[in-house]
Amino acid sequence: MTVDPAARVAELRAQIAHHNERYFAMDAPEISDADFDLLVRELTELEAAHPELAVADSPTQTVGASATFAPVEHEIPMMSLDKAFNTDEFDNWHTRLVRAAGEGRELGSFVCELKFDGLAISARYENGTLVRAATRGDGRVGEDVTANVATIANVPKQLGSDAPAILEVRGEVYMPISDFNALNDARREAGEQLYANPRNTAAGSLRQKDASVTASRNLRWFAYQLGQVEGAPTLTRHSETFEYLDSLGFPVNDQVKVVESADAVKAYFADAEARRHEFDYETDGAVAKIDSLAMQRDLGVTSHHPRWAIAFKFQPEEKSTKLIDIQVSIGGKGKATPFAVLEPVFVGGSTVQMATLHNEDQVKVKNIRPGDTVLVRKAGDVIPEVLGPVLSERAPDLPEWTFPTHCSCENHHPLSRSEGDAAHYCLHPTCPIQRDAWIEHFAARAAMDIEGFGERTVQLFTAQGLLSDIAGVYELDFEAVGQIEGFGEISVRNLETSIEASKGQGLGRLLIGLNIRHLGNSGAHVLAKAFGHLDKIIEADLETLASVDGVGPTIAESLRAYFDDEINLGIIERLRAAGVDFNGPEVIEVDQTLEGLAIVVSGGLENFSRDSVKDAITSRGGKSPGSVSKKTTALVVGESPGASKVTKAEELGVPIIDEAAFVELLETGVVPPG
Repeated sequence: MTVDPAARVAELRAQIAHHNERYFAMDAPEISDADFDLLVRELTELEAAHPELAVADSPTQTVGASATFAPVEHEIPMMSLDKAFNTDEFDNWHTRLVRAAGEGRELGSFVCELKFDGLAISARYENGTLVRAATRGDGRVGEDVTANVATIANVPKQLGSDAPAILEVRGEVYMPISDFNALNDARREAGEQLYANPRNTAAGSLRQKDASVTASRNLRWFAYQLGQVEGAPTLTRHSETFEYLDSLGFPVNDQVKVVESADAVKAYFADAEARRHEFDYETDGAVAKIDSLAMQRDLGVTSHHPRWAIAFKFQPEEKSTKLIDIQVSIGGKGKATPFAVLEPVFVGGSTVQMATLHNEDQVKVKNIRPGDTVLVRKAGDVIPEVLGPVLSERAPDLPEWTFPTHCSCENHHPLSRSEGDAAHYCLHPTCPIQRDAWIEHFAARAAMDIEGFGERTVQLFTAQGLLSDIAGVYELDFEAVGQIEGFGEISVRNLETSIEASKGQGLGRLLIGLNIRHLGNSGAHVLAKAFGHLDKIIEADLETLASVDGVGPTIAESLRAYFDDEINLGIIERLRAAGVDFNGPEVIEVDQTLEGLAIVVSGGLENFSRDSVKDAITSRGGKSPGSVSKKTTALVVGESPGASKVTKAEELGVPIIDEAAFVELLETGVVPPG
């Protein structure tokens, strides 16, 4: 069967956006790093083969991000690293560097480091005082997490008198494995849900609105890079960076090593992988960087990553264990997802007891049955995955597993699967399992962001009869809540304040909270901007909804079905009565000066962020593709533009303009003469 490239690109972008949201905003990834990287790689190859399908906001052009705290724009972008999954890919990277360095010029030594599985952080010091800490975010704009980072014991708050005027230090925040295990032991004794892994727990701990919670988690930090620096000694080698950081009191990992050849780099990778579980922190790879800072500057960067560094990803580990059972969970949209219940097995640095199986077809493809001995892989040291059965150990009379026909809730409603859909759904309007998951989703960080309204609280309130749907969140009897054990006066007051504040989150987040099938987070914000008010979306016909860029017929049909449902409309009216904001972001009308024009932007612009430059183009009627083609009107180049785009523009005779000319183009619709 021939695959339509445009359809596959759209599908990949939707999948990657979803998994970015799970990883960066929710700290709850559903797939392994390796599987995610395969999706990105396939999309990259399709966009390269079909340049007309590339767009500026493609996931291949950005790093996933969330926006829980105040935004911080990095003075120097925090770029991600290119990846190698085997030694052949590393050799190809090395060959490219040798060619780029030029004939007769040696690359010199390499610095090898471990790749920590944590959260990248930038800490800024002015005259020796910590003034700001921020997450990487999308590489240009991160989140301000200063108060929380300040609670981490080994992050210096004050440097010595010899500290430079400005010093930006980059590193990785992580949770030691021993502390993670102790935290889970305490939660197990308290009967609370266990955390999945140290990386997600560290990320969630760092994003706590109450810094005292972060302080209780015993997070740690390794410093490994300098960003913006003013007034520091002149350094000529990356290895000197570690010595300088150590002299100022920053924690530096003791596994850093300088080697003189590519073969020595590969030997370091092999040794690090063999010893990966000797450390009290999780590693999912190792990194090699050119040591000479002058050579780094000469080699430069692409739009995504520095050319002079590469991350080598360790191979996922596999262990065998017993598959005790296959059970099915019901999500907030009624989706029935099978998961494996495993005999506990230590793999990838932690104990695994459960793993998702995605859907009925995946269970059949894997050919697994309860009672089997199965192979389990913890790919990327994050997500456990059942690979398949050890058939030689299967009992001859072991029965096949069949997908349940009815929901496990008290209604026992039939599960349905539409033609062309891989998932089963419970469509009963009062399914209590689905109800609890929906309310939890409504209160989640990416939606209405109601602090203290997690799974246990939702289940407690619904069991007590205080809550029956999402609108009930704004109708809570706080006097009754105060009678529940564990909810004192301060807890009730904080919950009431958080619920009240959530009313002003706006239309985009509200649409996410409504949990409309097929509508993802990015699509929700697109709709909010396009229509400006929930009532206009409710009133829109199918054709109008489908015509919105980024929506399409499938989401449009789902929206229409949702808003044609009287139960849903009743909930929306109660949300309106509670004072929930139905308004989208303010859209300023501008002249359509770029109608019919395609403007490609490469590199950082001083007065535009990645999002605002795209908005500047599209709001004026133009298109903002991610690659140069013969249809491109102009290429705008900023700081560190992609060399391939510049070369392509020169080959095709596409005008290349700077930021000042771009501003003039926005105003006039005419490309200024070069």
